[in-house]
Amino acid sequence: MPGRGAPIAERQNIPAGIGLMLLGFLLFSANDALGKYLAGTYSPGQILLFRSLFALAFLAPVIARRGYRELIGLERPWLQVFRLICGTLETFLFYWAVSVLPLADAMTYYLAGPIYVTVMAALFLGERVGWRRWLAVAVGFVGVVVALQPTAAAFGGYALIALAGSIIYAVFIAMTRSVRGTPDIALAFWQFAASLVAGAVTAPFGWTPLASPGDVLLIGCLGLLALVAILCVNRSLMLAPASVVVPYQNTLIIWALAFSYFFFGDVPTVSRLVGAAIIIAACLYIFFREQKVARRPEPDIVAGPGS
Repeated sequence: MPGRGAPIAERQNIPAGIGLMLLGFLLFSANDALGKYLAGTYSPGQILLFRSLFALAFLAPVIARRGYRELIGLERPWLQVFRLICGTLETFLFYWAVSVLPLADAMTYYLAGPIYVTVMAALFLGERVGWRRWLAVAVGFVGVVVALQPTAAAFGGYALIALAGSIIYAVFIAMTRSVRGTPDIALAFWQFAASLVAGAVTAPFGWTPLASPGDVLLIGCLGLLALVAILCVNRSLMLAPASVVVPYQNTLIIWALAFSYFFFGDVPTVSRLVGAAIIIAACLYIFFREQKVARRPEPDIVAGPGS
């Protein structure tokens, strides 16, 4: 990576940044689809346990090369702990929800994450949100209703689990923004370490014997996919301005719809497509408005749902 004193023009590579962002969210979507497949057989605790073991095994050589000092003495430790709790709980709830819900339905809740973040930033972080962004927030919530049509019959327990997970994911994003000075390797390591602990505690409840060594490898792929996706997104944000690459996170819903259709036979309804389009439009407006009013625009993402 270029030194801090390198000219901006040398450090930036916008095509590579866009490509890495697209690749990162393709990998996040593949991770989510694989998680949904495995969640049909294994408990969320088992999935957390094995994916975290594999992810930490992949991270170990990187940490050994860069040194362990990056993992300790982190800024705002209590906020770091709260972030880890949110990230672990969100991942657990995601796998629980998609064990029953169509992948695209669950992802539509998560697609509205930037909308939830805007509300939380105004209510809890003291950020000033103008009437234009509040209007975009309202439009975004309309999109959620249009996409999911939460009638009494459809809005069951698993939908509530997905909704809770998406809100906790938004808290996770907000907390990550507050500790953005933390080395990326430390963020990834502690996130997987916390998931490992949670998986070890919860896996014995509802434990299902592993059907085959192939399933162990598939669960391990979850850790690898999530890890590589996080690294792709973080590198993308180093190579190109956030205003250029962050909007590409909305490709997540496109991949979710594709994986839902081709691997699980879920046909998207017109209302889901229209609602997703409304949510994307609202999120893009919020993002570009934030870029316009902020003195120092910062990236809003470092991870995807279920990561």
